[in-house]
Amino acid sequence: MTEKMYRILIAEDDDEQRTALKLILKLSKYVVTEARDGQEAIDNTCRERPDLVLMDLSLPVRDGLEATRELRSQAEFQDLPIIFVTGYDQQETIDSIRACGGTDFISKPIEFDDLKKMIENYIGAGRD
Repeated sequence: MTEKMYRILIAEDDDEQRTALKLILKLSKYVVTEARDGQEAIDNTCRERPDLVLMDLSLPVRDGLEATRELRSQAEFQDLPIIFVTGYDQQETIDSIRACGGTDFISKPIEFDDLKKMIENYIGAGRD
């Protein structure tokens, strides 16, 4: 019996941040897809059907909040875990993330062990 390969989409416009996230997720045996802006995040989610999305708040073209609202407007993505990765952790930002349909958030700089635990909480444990 083969283990399911979970797919994660990283929506992050910062190349270094995206590369670091991609590396740590691939080492944890996830299949990773990337997006550099909010519209690409929507398009890639519709095409690739990831199991989870890591969404930056500040993205070009369409920001993370707008991209999440668009995804949530489609029935097939109502239950898709969308975790915001953001440097903004004020209550107003957290409220905006929840209001647009964000599942959870993690603050930058990212503690990768915390991120892995959060991902496992939403799409299954036992990675490594």
